[in-house]
This record gives sequence, structure tokens and C-alpha cells, in this order.
Amino acid sequence: MTDPVLATRDITKSFGAVRASDGISIDLRPGEIHAVIGPNGAGKSTLIAQICGGLRPDSGTVEFLGKDITSLSGPARAQRGLARTFQISALAMEDTVLQNAVLGALKSRGGRLGYFRPALGQSNLREAAFEALHRVGLADQAAVRTAELSHGQRRQLEVAVALTLRPRAFVMDEPMAGMGSEGSRQMTQFLDTLRQDAPILLVEHDMDAVFALADRISVLVYGQCIATGSVAEIRANADVQAAYLGQDA
Repeated sequence: MTDPVLATRDITKSFGAVRASDGISIDLRPGEIHAVIGPNGAGKSTLIAQICGGLRPDSGTVEFLGKDITSLSGPARAQRGLARTFQISALAMEDTVLQNAVLGALKSRGGRLGYFRPALGQSNLREAAFEALHRVGLADQAAVRTAELSHGQRRQLEVAVALTLRPRAFVMDEPMAGMGSEGSRQMTQFLDTLRQDAPILLVEHDMDAVFALADRISVLVYGQCIATGSVAEIRANADVQAAYLGQDA
């Protein structure tokens, strides 16, 4: 079997008496979309924070490209190619679309924010930013202030910023959040092509999108991974139906 690009090994994280992650082991393989689903409070955000460096597990490890990255900071993981998009936008709303994309390109090369303005004039960073904007369909919005974008366009811009990091894997936290049916359909189509760049660990509540995209699905309930399998296997799993999907799955 192909070695995973990203993996958690029995990671556990507690907050007082609450065990938000209880020995979770999941992995992301080359070329796939692996969805993580579960009810509110299942521990999905805690899991993502541990994978991306926002939280340190109490025990267990996070591995990326065959290396233990458990002790690395979030920026250090990003520089190694672990790109994250957020459930709540982390964009600089007063900056232009291009400026946000250039900032991602600067970070990917280890640049400091104090050099951001001079970086706008660097042709290699601008080229990387424009290439990413073109990929997501925002090249013609480069000069627009980010606050003026629609919600769906902001989600596209977050993906563009992630692309400038030259990612080896994406971690996406509810990219469909706040979108209507047409926006979700367009984003689903785009993510299906994006897996050609790098595999995607996808946390999402939009089950139509999950079932359309996922090669595998892991289900979290009360901090535990109760099942991992294909779409068909997860739909047919009685424990998953009882805990989350219901009988309509």
C-alpha cells in the first residue's frame, strides 16, 4: 500500500474531563480526498488544530511526508507544504485579492510580514500569486478589495492562498460553509480537480459534497473515530447511521 502523505497516530487531547480526541488514527493517501464528518462537538476542529499545529496532542503523533511533525509550529508545517483553509475566513479584508495571494507566496518562501510591501514588487511572488488566482477563477478580480468579494469568492481566494504555499497536502475546514446550492456545486467541481495538485483532508457538513468527492470517509463521534471506509461502506454502517447520518443515508 502507498505510504500516506499525512497521518495521525493515536492522537489524544483532553480539556479537563473532556477527551476531545480519543486515540484517533487516520491517514491521507496520495491523490485522494479523505472526508472527516461527525456531529457538532465530535472533535473535528480539535483534530484539525492538532494536524495543522494549533494544538499539541497530549499523546500520539502527527506525521507528514514520512516525518514526525508533532513538535513543529503551524508556520513550520505550512512551509513544508501542509496548506490549510479555515472555516472562518482568515483573509485580510482590506487588502486586495492579489495582496492576499502574494502574502501566501511570501509565507511559502519563509518571508516575514515586515517585508510584505516590498514583496509586492517581486515578480516571482506576483507570478505565483497570479497563477493561483487563475486556477481558482479570480485573476480578473486581482485588484479588487477582498471585502468586496462574495462569500463564495472569498472561499476561492482562501484556496488560492493555499495554492501559493506549493502544498503537498490540503486540510480544508468546511469550504462549503455559508454557500448556497450553486456555490457548493461549483466548489465541489473545483475540489475534484484540485486533488490532482495534492490530496485533501476535508472536514465538511455538506453531505452531498462529501458523498460526491470522498474516496474515504472517517466519522468522529465524541472524540472517537467510529468508522473509516468508502462512501458505500459509511452509508451502510449501522453505527454511523445511528450516530450521525440517520436512516436516510
